[in-house]
Amino acid sequence: MPMIFFYNIAVYITGFVLNIVSLFNKKIALFVNGRKETFAKLTTEFEGKSKVIWFHCASLGEFEQGRPIIEKCKREIKDSKVLVTFFSPSGYEVRKNYAEADAVVYLPLDTKSNAKRFLDIVKPSVAVFVKYEFWPNILKELENRNIKTLLVSGIFRENQPFFKWYGKWIVSSLQSFDHFFVQNDTSKELLRRLGFTNVTISGDTRFDRVYQVTNQKIDLEKIARFKGDTTVLVAGSTWPKDEELLVKFINDLPSRKQKYIIAPHNIHAESIVKLKNSINKNTLLYSEIDSAEPTNFEVLIIDSIGLLSKIYYYADIAFVGGGFGTGLHNILEPATFSVPIIIGPDYEKFNEAKDLVSLKACLVIRNIEELNTTLSALFINKKERTEKGELSRKYILENIGATEIIFNHLRLIL
Repeated sequence: MPMIFFYNIAVYITGFVLNIVSLFNKKIALFVNGRKETFAKLTTEFEGKSKVIWFHCASLGEFEQGRPIIEKCKREIKDSKVLVTFFSPSGYEVRKNYAEADAVVYLPLDTKSNAKRFLDIVKPSVAVFVKYEFWPNILKELENRNIKTLLVSGIFRENQPFFKWYGKWIVSSLQSFDHFFVQNDTSKELLRRLGFTNVTISGDTRFDRVYQVTNQKIDLEKIARFKGDTTVLVAGSTWPKDEELLVKFINDLPSRKQKYIIAPHNIHAESIVKLKNSINKNTLLYSEIDSAEPTNFEVLIIDSIGLLSKIYYYADIAFVGGGFGTGLHNILEPATFSVPIIIGPDYEKFNEAKDLVSLKACLVIRNIEELNTTLSALFINKKERTEKGELSRKYILENIGATEIIFNHLRLIL
């Protein structure tokens, strides 16, 4: 019996279970209830429309990769409409009001009936999947309807199911793609082993995204007031293990002419209060900054979202969280501002981290002793900060351009 049969049963069971779990779990409730609105929203915005460009992103990280292409399409393909779908609540809830899309919705669960209904309404001229997420029923229906389908900023690894004995059945889903735009030679070679030659190494569109930010006017007056003329460490997207080390460093170090901005990944009120209470230096929340004089504080905790990529502009040193097992966050954001970077030891899945470490623009720490040594040296030595920051910036400039390659292909097939 074909594996797709068991896959379809699993999808229906998953949907049933999620409906029950949603009664007790807020995140799952967002996942389930948000999908109840999908078809109504699509019918209002897209039914009967032509030249729809559909972008699918698993979550927020993939959205940021697709964003340069989305915005270029919106600017330059005037007679088109843009649809953005998300699988995860963490992407949808942050970007559901994204102004550059005509609609932002959850992707329906991957059943045959959902796939047909979705495409009946949207009738996309092209479907663009960002990085990964391969939904067999949706992809098969796209293929059946001869809808051009692209994968952009794709990344393939040996440990993915496609390259294992038990995952051969899902390789047929890849046949639905008209073209693959991948990040590196390894991905191209792995696809070649599966028999695919419709592959272009375009690089990673995240380079274009972070480079775009440097061309914008950045004027975060509150952050500038807090920084003053001090040397500032910006710790971005931190998790508890990152914060444990950072707080120990901050607490143990005598007050100097240096400051710290911490932007935690989790900004739930109880987590923010716990973090603030663990720091024995004068600490201010970003939400409190209007009621206090920020120059009197040594630590600023960012308890809001959407600011981090621009806050790195004010950094002299960056610590990027997630390198202790949760998944390293975006180190290209500080790199584009010529900032030296510190990360935890778990970064092998991230090509940009491996590259920047090899260039010595990014430094790896494994414990509090290494953090003390590394951070103290960078705070003291401006020349070293400048040299490592210049290496970071040079790396960004050498890797921009993926958006243009992909967009030129898109324009030809629309």
